[in-house]
Amino acid sequence: MIEFEQVTKQFEDGTLAVSGVDLVIPSHQVTVLVGSSGSGKTTLLRMINRMVEPTSGTVSIDAENVADLNPVALRRRIGYVMQSAGLLPHRRVLENIVTVPRLNGMSRSEAAELGLSLMDTVGLDRDLAERYPSQLSGGQQQRVGVARGLAVDPNILLMDEPFGAVDPIVRADLQNELFRLQGALGKTVVFVTHDIEEAFLLGDQVVILERGGVIAQQGSPTDILAAPASEFVADFIGADRGRRALRLEQREGACVVVDGNGRPAGVLSEDATPS
Repeated sequence: MIEFEQVTKQFEDGTLAVSGVDLVIPSHQVTVLVGSSGSGKTTLLRMINRMVEPTSGTVSIDAENVADLNPVALRRRIGYVMQSAGLLPHRRVLENIVTVPRLNGMSRSEAAELGLSLMDTVGLDRDLAERYPSQLSGGQQQRVGVARGLAVDPNILLMDEPFGAVDPIVRADLQNELFRLQGALGKTVVFVTHDIEEAFLLGDQVVILERGGVIAQQGSPTDILAAPASEFVADFIGADRGRRALRLEQREGACVVVDGNGRPAGVLSEDATPS
């Protein structure tokens, strides 16, 4: 379990990025931090592995204050996946994946075996192992980034807008891959996005942040959709514009889900049609 207790972060230029945050991130679930630019979501994420230090308050993992831990050792046991993968361009795919295990003293042969196994886990063809990042598609690069994040078998996986730089089709594929991985591995995932649709899709718990790092609402997607806590939340999720007011219509023999503006949002499958 990860816990923030009255955490505030003010940068040297006076910017208040996070203000008095109290938050519990449960184990073995996906918690999504969502908000627009300046809402402090990435700052909160990076406090977990001490890439950012709080001005006040405490961040703890399983009741242990991360400020008492060696930052390098802490980062090497927490997986971290960022936008655009952040791969080392001069290293091959396999070398990128096993960077941290090698730093931790794993032999070259053991690391190679681990890296190839992780390529299988994230759906990458082993034939790509000797390629450089520039020789991969954007989606493949992100899969390498996820494999690298899993390389130390972390209990915690931090994901900072990992799918934001790929096209919508690849993004949907990567989201589905995260579903599959989480079902198989059960990590504690902290996922940052600015996209409320992605947050509702992936999150067991969703934390909506206002500018300045204030929590506007937290809860399951169902809870937030059913009862937005404020006008800000209602506007952010689109509830006040009718976008969430869905209805069913029969169109050309299909049962189509339509939003409040009359735009199709999906098709109801036959086995989901109410009897």
